[in-house]
Amino acid sequence: MPEASDIIAGLGCWSGRIAIAPLAGGLTNRNYRVDDAAGRHVVRLGDDIPHHHILRFNELAASRAAAEAGISPAVEHAQPGILVTRFIDGETLTAERVRQELPRALDLVCRVHREMPAHLRGPALVFWVFHVLRDYGHGLAGRRPAAELAALLDKAARLEAAVGPVDLVFGHNDLLAANFIDDGDRLWLVDWDYAGFNSPLFDLGGLASNNGFSVAEEAVMLEAYFGAPASAGLRWRYTAMKAAAALREVLWGMVSEIHSTLEVDYVAYTEANLRRFEAAWTDFQGL
Repeated sequence: MPEASDIIAGLGCWSGRIAIAPLAGGLTNRNYRVDDAAGRHVVRLGDDIPHHHILRFNELAASRAAAEAGISPAVEHAQPGILVTRFIDGETLTAERVRQELPRALDLVCRVHREMPAHLRGPALVFWVFHVLRDYGHGLAGRRPAAELAALLDKAARLEAAVGPVDLVFGHNDLLAANFIDDGDRLWLVDWDYAGFNSPLFDLGGLASNNGFSVAEEAVMLEAYFGAPASAGLRWRYTAMKAAAALREVLWGMVSEIHSTLEVDYVAYTEANLRRFEAAWTDFQGL
């Protein structure tokens, strides 16, 4: 298999000599910064990952739509397994910074939901977390203790019933802190591996769960998004979806433990998210 540096050097999109440096943080891709005479760029190397429901045609379409909407950096080059975008020189957010920047982060999420569909072209995917959880469960059968899987999938079914009918928006569906970048003037949102039509509650629940929101911060978020204090029914459905978002991270980690060849401690990732899910499940049961 060719080295990443050889693959990148062979792309026909560079201006003059290039300098290549790896970027940390990718959980499903190998990411690199490339400097050339035209500026700085990000190269993402990654093929389809069907067991994670990642299809690169969808990532590319979402990346282009997000760029046209001014949410994400410009797409500069694409070919199978390779995506080149403009590099954003800024600070990658932490969970603490996401909480501090909640109004700006939420505004960006709202723009994804409300503006991106007008810019989307071609076929589009649906990201329904409960289907994803069931599919992960099938893939993990025989790899994890049967009783453990059965208990988690039973909880997933109870959460799906609680969520009930949903509105449909275009979602990012992976609102980790590391996917927000602050360039000093504004926030950007990157990494569209899991983009697709979904309930807005999934992005809101994922934003809260992944970034450790307090109950008060969740109330502020829901009121700002929906334009009124959350009713008891909305809180119930939102809390169910937040627990499902945490459970998705648990099973994502378990599947990655089996399949991924990247140098990431997926066991620790699974364990950390299992604790997060258990807390979210307790909150759900308490309503």
